Amino acid sequence: MDAYDKGSNARPAPDEPAAAVPVPDSSPPDGHETADDHKTSDGHETSDGHETSDSPEQKPSGEASARIPQQYGDQQPYDGQQYRDTALAGPPLPPPAGISALSLPYQIAAALALAVVAVAACVHVGMVFLHVAPSNTVTKQHGQAIDEWIYPEFEQNWKLFAPNPLQQNIAVQVRADVRAADGEIRTTRWYDLSALDGAAIDGNLLPSHTQQNELRRAWDFFVATHDNANRPNGLRGSLSEKYLRRIVVLRLDREQAGGRGAVVQQVQVRSRTSNVPPPKWSQEQVSDKPIVRVLPWWPVSEADRPAGTRPAESTGTEASAR
Repeated sequence: MDAYDKGSNARPAPDEPAAAVPVPDSSPPDGHETADDHKTSDGHETSDGHETSDSPEQKPSGEASARIPQQYGDQQPYDGQQYRDTALAGPPLPPPAGISALSLPYQIAAALALAVVAVAACVHVGMVFLHVAPSNTVTKQHGQAIDEWIYPEFEQNWKLFAPNPLQQNIAVQVRADVRAADGEIRTTRWYDLSALDGAAIDGNLLPSHTQQNELRRAWDFFVATHDNANRPNGLRGSLSEKYLRRIVVLRLDREQAGGRGAVVQQVQVRSRTSNVPPPKWSQEQVSDKPIVRVLPWWPVSEADRPAGTRPAESTGTEASAR
């Protein structure tokens, strides 16, 4: 073999340095770590794998190192003073919402409004409880205050949950003694006010609360505060009489009872109660005879005549007598 042949066993020529013997690649495969990985550049080994203080790559004192420690990686930028550990900071906090997002004066106003609503709700629940609860010391002492709070807007009616619901038709009728335009006193026919309300409701998609409940509730109020002899059985008896009398006077003036220009002098109210017939499949037997309850004559004062309901100002037509 020629001495100048290039190969692994070639002999070096005179005055020529010996060829470097190739060193086998001893680097470990990817994912494996050798013992030399924990040595510094000058051969000194550290306990945790980091470089020692006498490393030749250490920067002079006072100069910030541009090298980022391996455990922080590329996600930790260096700001010249300290490493900002954004990985440990967590996600940003959401902005405040609700009352906390308001300014201090508005927070105080909202808190006061909520406190007022809470107090009013507690008072209302307490009043309703005392109203439906059996008679006790509190209701006996403060019964008038409780009634003033409950009636008429928050009255409780338990007929829906009664074992035997109301199965009667009640018609409220009225007649009056009127002074006609010529000065003569005459008695009108019976006007079925319940039938007039029923005619106004029938076919009406949006009937008013007055048409549906005013007369019915006034009659229930009167019956609940009077005995079978039509005598008041409590302090509210006189109030129920005034309420019912003013309603019937208003209706009579609206219907021009006695003719145009007639003035109502006194009124008389009666009720006609009849049972609702049971269905054909039922074996229940009920009486079909109506029960009539006639009240005494009530004189009408000027206080019973609402403003704007004088007969001369009315433009309605006379109702049919029943």
